[in-house]
Amino acid sequence: MSRQALEPQTPYTALVTGCAGFIGSHLAAQLLADGHQVIGVDCFTPFYPRAVKERNLGQLTGLPGFSFRELDLGVRRVIGLLEGIDIVYHLAGQPGVRPSFGGGFKTYVRNNIQVTQRLLEQASRNPVQAFVYASSSSVYGNAERYPSGEDDPLAPISPYAMSKHATEEIAKVYHRTRNVPVIGLRYFTVYGPRQRPDMAFTRFFDAALAERPLPVLGDGLQLREFTYVDDVVRGTLAAAEHGVPGHAYNIGGGSAVSLEEVIGRMEHVVGRPLERTYSRAPRGDVRETRADGTLALRDLGYRALISLDDGLRAQYAAHASLTPLPVPIP
Repeated sequence: MSRQALEPQTPYTALVTGCAGFIGSHLAAQLLADGHQVIGVDCFTPFYPRAVKERNLGQLTGLPGFSFRELDLGVRRVIGLLEGIDIVYHLAGQPGVRPSFGGGFKTYVRNNIQVTQRLLEQASRNPVQAFVYASSSSVYGNAERYPSGEDDPLAPISPYAMSKHATEEIAKVYHRTRNVPVIGLRYFTVYGPRQRPDMAFTRFFDAALAERPLPVLGDGLQLREFTYVDDVVRGTLAAAEHGVPGHAYNIGGGSAVSLEEVIGRMEHVVGRPLERTYSRAPRGDVRETRADGTLALRDLGYRALISLDDGLRAQYAAHASLTPLPVPIP
């Protein structure tokens, strides 16, 4: 499935952190296709097998205009990293709600808050045209209203979500005090080819291909606004071009559906009924997410273009074509 092309623009040099990840590899590929130079950074955190990220990175290696640095931004010197960079796309971070409770939280502080602060400090010394960073719909928690708007109260219910909230706040500090042109993006449950192995759609398609029951966390009636990765990439690029510095934007898929409805649609994609097993919803899991897209449409010209059915078909086709890796995928 091809992406919607942006209007022609002057080529620039972009830094993409987390470029070997799910969203980062798609974003880097589109930047290169649009004629930009991309410097990719990733440190291959052990949240899931390195081989998965190396396969993602293989989509970029050798493409004209791409260079890669394996770099842990939490410990390595970042002085000079932004020299010659026009736009920063900071997508690197520690994902996952469940591991963020307890002692694991220190990793979220380091990889989400401290790394962002270090990059912002460099952006205050090496000015860039835009500093676009990834936040999350999880910052709303169990929201006061749906769809949730950017000015609604933020009430995270997991340490992970709190770390993304803190990332937004530290970005605003550098915008207010050092005029760094920060633009935050609250992504709503991204899916598509190369989705992380811990995420629901990947686990479901893994189970379907192996003819195992789908492992559903919770009762399946929780509502999510699922957003196809190509739409997320378009919204991210639009934010760099048109986003208002200091603002955060919802990047959603256009409508919310229950997990049970998604599985029903997966059955049409797979071509057979899918058995389910149910377990307790994890701590920190919100009941519903739904994005008010008014601000993103007004400022960025962004609205989702890919339907859930088309996106599921694309993810399943890509997933079914993968050669199994010689490592277990959770």
